[in-house]
Amino acid sequence: MAAHRKLRARSLSGNTARTAATLALAGAATATAFDGTGHAEPQLTTAQVKAQVDRLYQEAETATEKYNDAHEKASAAQHRLNTLRDETARRQDRLNTARGALGAFAAAQYRDGAIAPSWQLALSSSPDRYLDDAAFAERAGHRQAQQVSRVRAELREMARLRGAALVQAKSVRSRQAELKRQKDAVTAKLKQARQLLARLTPPERAKATTGAPAAPAGAGGRSAPTPATFGQASPGRATAPAPAPTSRASAAVAYAYRKLGSPYVWGATGPDAFDCSGLIQAAYRSAGISLPRTTYAQINAGRRVSPSQLQPGDLVFFYSGISHVGIYVGNGRMIHAPNPSAPVRVAPIDQMPFAGATRVA
Repeated sequence: MAAHRKLRARSLSGNTARTAATLALAGAATATAFDGTGHAEPQLTTAQVKAQVDRLYQEAETATEKYNDAHEKASAAQHRLNTLRDETARRQDRLNTARGALGAFAAAQYRDGAIAPSWQLALSSSPDRYLDDAAFAERAGHRQAQQVSRVRAELREMARLRGAALVQAKSVRSRQAELKRQKDAVTAKLKQARQLLARLTPPERAKATTGAPAAPAGAGGRSAPTPATFGQASPGRATAPAPAPTSRASAAVAYAYRKLGSPYVWGATGPDAFDCSGLIQAAYRSAGISLPRTTYAQINAGRRVSPSQLQPGDLVFFYSGISHVGIYVGNGRMIHAPNPSAPVRVAPIDQMPFAGATRVA
């Protein structure tokens, strides 16, 4: 009978020991995580939350202006497509009418048979009458030839219109896809901002969503100008609205004052909610002036003016990407639609990096 040797216990050394240690550490880490004592997300100060929220709002506003631009282009593309479809339908009606006339003529020719003109003349009881009829038939044949040419031209035009409509339909789909991308970008930025603000207490949240946005020099755009740069009274001083130089500028400023307190809603152009460029467009629309929809189109809609030349009614733009706009009301102040946390309000003009100004009235 074979002898049974007792198996010797293996020592935990080398790779085995390292594996055991790794498993033990992993288990401890897992236990810590379930215990709730793992690495927590760093607690941000109110100032840090405000800075991040301001940055997200500014990025969202940039995306909003791109959304507005995409929306305009998508609407224009859809309008062109509808026009092409309407023209195609009108052409189809004309083609159907022309084809019907040709069909009637062909049927008449078939019923009359194909008797040679010389025999028709010989057999006619009234040669003079026949000659008159032959001349009429020749003229009728010429008109039918013209009708055939018209049908051919209509067929060519129909083919062109259908090709153009296919191209335009592709453009509409492309514009709508871009519109969705920009909408998704806006909503993502706003969601992040809401999540950050939700981490604050109500007093902290109020502090983070009031006052001037964080705009350090070098964060995009030029340094914010001081009130003295604009040659106006200090923006912190309560002063009466300065008179606008023209009736239209005055009407636009008056409209902006009437909308104080209206909520910011991205993509909105009034009458009860606005984004920044939507407020400007609505204000000047009330004064009888049609402005483009986006900030980077509005800055080119009038004559550029320097900060020292600003007058009430001028449009003032901010950030290097021209992503924000307000309407200047004098005394170093503007009315603008800031962001979803702040309604339409009067604010100092020097609280954001200044990018330029335009006079449209």
